[in-house]
Amino acid sequence: MSADTERLYESMMQSIVEGEPEDAERLAREALALGLDPLEAINRGFVRGINEVGARFGCGELFLPDLVRAGAAMKAATQILEAEMLKRGTARRAAGVIVLGTVKGDIHEIGKNLVGTLFTANGFRVHDLGVDVPYEQFAAKAAEFGADLVGVSALLTTTMVGQRRVMEALEAAGLRGRVKVLVGGAPVTREWAREIGADGYSEDAAGAVAVARQLLSAHP
Repeated sequence: MSADTERLYESMMQSIVEGEPEDAERLAREALALGLDPLEAINRGFVRGINEVGARFGCGELFLPDLVRAGAAMKAATQILEAEMLKRGTARRAAGVIVLGTVKGDIHEIGKNLVGTLFTANGFRVHDLGVDVPYEQFAAKAAEFGADLVGVSALLTTTMVGQRRVMEALEAAGLRGRVKVLVGGAPVTREWAREIGADGYSEDAAGAVAVARQLLSAHP
């Protein structure tokens, strides 16, 4: 890789960290003009940026407005590059299909949205069900979309018990044999995940991507 190309990838990453959609779009177009592979540009430039944002958010260096700007910049860049991949007849191979939502009775979505952004940026196909999602809907949508993984968020101690109900709904629908379950949220712990039979747990969005990859690689 040339020094110029490496500098371009670094600029791509920085455009996401700084939350600059116009810069991200310009850099995406520049990459195409230089003949760079659009998937390489996504993975080696922009994905690095969104992962950095997730890590900094997790340790308190960045805040909600930073996440919103980073998400907008990521969207601006990937729209350009994925459109070019469609023209070329190539597709970004999905790392997995994920159904994501905040459990019934809970309307918190910041953490869930960041998880969805990072999953999408890392090549997962994400179906975000939103907030206050009925337990059975997780199972119904997992079946409808052929999900590999269901992500269940809860931000309150009073609603995290709903994660157990989602597990029961998936079991009743006959899906537990093929669908992995990842749980998270402020009051959720690894011990709680183990107690309800969930397959994975992460305390932050960046970690959730790593856990999902591990779960799916062990469960073809």
